[in-house]
Amino acid sequence: MLDFAVLGVFIPTFFFVSITPGMCMTLAMTLGMSIGVRRTIWMMIGELLGVAIVAVAAVAGVASIMLNYPTLFSVLKWLGAGYLVYIGISMWRAKATIKLGADSELKVSRQALFSQGFITAIANPKGWAFMISLLPPFINIDYAIAPQLSMLVAIIMLSEFTCMMLYATGGKSLRLFLNQGDNIKWMNRIAGSLMVAVGIWLAVS
Repeated sequence: MLDFAVLGVFIPTFFFVSITPGMCMTLAMTLGMSIGVRRTIWMMIGELLGVAIVAVAAVAGVASIMLNYPTLFSVLKWLGAGYLVYIGISMWRAKATIKLGADSELKVSRQALFSQGFITAIANPKGWAFMISLLPPFINIDYAIAPQLSMLVAIIMLSEFTCMMLYATGGKSLRLFLNQGDNIKWMNRIAGSLMVAVGIWLAVS
């Protein structure tokens, strides 16, 4: 059972947090611009799974163990950051001949997109800290934990997915504007620079 008054506060609170620009939203916008919204959904699936794991772990107390062993975070962060920077550099070096046709979009596998989203969500210390500070106050110990947590995680995933779709759609709109004449090379460079920025952001956060 969930306190609906608490739920009424949680929904707008988390949506406001989700819509605020962050690593995952920047990644969604970048991929929306470079490969389109439809294929970006694979990254979103990975990100949603990562966020769900972080949320459940935060309530379960695993997060406190992770925070006591920051080396685990450091290794995962640097691996993820290095991969994102590599993708960004690849975008920078891409030839300026990419067209809007679906068959000629940047070739990134579904597995790679899923991994980008999952690693970005799991390796974000701020995400862990946020879940630790936000979720426990919304859990009522007088009721069963599992139903409450399930509802909160469902709300979190819906909010995250909605916001990532908005960012990815915005990125695609920017792509449509830039994909005229020689502007495609600037689209590649902007997308690549954003991807590198997300990687650096992940590494130093």
